[in-house]
Amino acid sequence: MTVWPLTKLAPAATPAAAGAAPAPAAPPTAESLREAWWAADHAIEPRPYWREVRRRFFTNRAGVVALAGLGLIVVTSVLAPLLAPYDPLVGVATDRLMPPFSGSHVLGTDEQGRDLLTRLLYGGQLSLLAGFVPTVIATVIGTAIGTWSGYKRGASGTVLMRGMDMLYAFPAILLAIAIGASLGGGLLNSILAVSVVFIPPIARVAESATRQVVVQEYMEAARLSGAGSLRLLRTQVLPNVLNQILVYASGLVGVAMLIAAGLSFLGLGSQPPTPEWGYMLNSMRDTLYSAPVNTMLPGLMIFLTSVAFNTASDALRESMDMRLT
Repeated sequence: MTVWPLTKLAPAATPAAAGAAPAPAAPPTAESLREAWWAADHAIEPRPYWREVRRRFFTNRAGVVALAGLGLIVVTSVLAPLLAPYDPLVGVATDRLMPPFSGSHVLGTDEQGRDLLTRLLYGGQLSLLAGFVPTVIATVIGTAIGTWSGYKRGASGTVLMRGMDMLYAFPAILLAIAIGASLGGGLLNSILAVSVVFIPPIARVAESATRQVVVQEYMEAARLSGAGSLRLLRTQVLPNVLNQILVYASGLVGVAMLIAAGLSFLGLGSQPPTPEWGYMLNSMRDTLYSAPVNTMLPGLMIFLTSVAFNTASDALRESMDMRLT
């Protein structure tokens, strides 16, 4: 048998090994420079969260239209003393139930000869107040109850949430009527009634979101670092659950206006002669057949404002949910 000798292969000669100077790099071409400039100019930079939310919101046409409508309603209501042509509480008996575009009364007059445009402008102040204030009160109290219950998950949290469930079991409008009737009529009492109605659902949303946050790894790391319960709630829980709560609460403003208007329609809200859309609808219900357009104007304002709030709330929810593209 023939045995062949093993030989070691010599490495291939390189310019450096051979002592030759390295070849100079090729100069950049115009095409490569253009590609590098385009890549640098179109590089994707991370945007701050709220800036991205704002950008996404203003690309939603329905949300922009709803926000513009709400802005117009709010501005005209706030500037009612400057824009209103008449006194909202003074009427002329001979001008009762004038149709729209009658002389100087653009939207006509009510059953007591008061200018409807003026009363609608002034009524927007109380109607918007009855929508915003209960939502803010319920959001603050409901968030505190829900986050504490979801974080502690002990006897205190169980008792609080079972109490919220008892209130949540009642239909919202019936519970508001019951509370309003027990407190008596008046705008303040109707605001308190609507606030109590909205606390349980917001607490439920906050409690559910908090339960998802407390099991995350960063919560355990914060606990090991020595942070107390209040500090954990303030620095770790609230920033991560507030988005869901705000989106849900923004959709309740229109509902609060509807409930407050219903209480006023039943005589449990604003009292005469204060202009408020729900009370105006109640005071003109007997003129539905004789002056239908005049009677429907307060209801139309309630409807448009509620739809605008709900549409803006949906647009905000879509803008804050980064999973939606």
